[in-house]
Amino acid sequence: MTAKADQNEMRTAAIGYLHRGWSVIPVRPGEKRPLVRWEEYQHRRASEDEVRGWFAAWPRANIGIVTGPISELVVIDVDPAHGGAESLSALESAHGNLPQTIEAITGGGGRHLYFADEQGAIGNRVGITGGVDIRGTGGYVVAPPSLHPSGRRYAWKPSCGPDERPLATLPRWFAYLAGAEHEQRGHSRGFWRQLVRDGVVEGSRNNSIAQLAGHLLWHEVDPAIVLDLLLCWNSRRCRPPLPDDEVAGVVDSISRLHRRRPAAADRGDANPGGKDQ
Repeated sequence: MTAKADQNEMRTAAIGYLHRGWSVIPVRPGEKRPLVRWEEYQHRRASEDEVRGWFAAWPRANIGIVTGPISELVVIDVDPAHGGAESLSALESAHGNLPQTIEAITGGGGRHLYFADEQGAIGNRVGITGGVDIRGTGGYVVAPPSLHPSGRRYAWKPSCGPDERPLATLPRWFAYLAGAEHEQRGHSRGFWRQLVRDGVVEGSRNNSIAQLAGHLLWHEVDPAIVLDLLLCWNSRRCRPPLPDDEVAGVVDSISRLHRRRPAAADRGDANPGGKDQ
């Protein structure tokens, strides 16, 4: 690919992401380090003229997509070289498969799974489990067709690009595991009172039970009591009620995640962009 063709492809892709409402930044060619002071683009999206200017100044720049509320995105980063494929399979066996969503293949053979996150409840976390990280508020990912140090390009998985598939919402069990504890703590008392009083309808039952279970567990309510309380709430406030065994499965899933959270919560993320797969 000539430098001119490379510039045109990268610029076109970056502008396309911008038009989707994603915040983009220029990244060093073949690397993951930004070429600009990127923090401001966590709070505002660049203009199209800015993007054109970046690729005029740095014709071979890579593209970064800023995750978190500015783009309403979180990205699960799966690194098979560190056991990510096996770790994610184990999580899905325990908690259910992740929904189909937009997916990129990294230049290092990993996976970037894009999910919607309108609330910005999820930050960055390295090592949710072996080889599985997440990029949210305060982070970014390198996006197709950027060039990896290996010489290969990031690419959208066939039939899984942003023009071919809608963004799925990140399941609550993964959000909880990823450390969205401030979502549990941050709601007002009025929110919880209204949820308990008014209940929910079909389509919101599982998520609401998971949310209530997490809220109670964060307040150190015994898991057996949490289950009894939510079985009663389900029977009176869910329209229609879920089967008891389904409620028990959701509560058990959240309880197991809650037991794992203390070890994960102590891990920081010194590199917002994550390791270079």
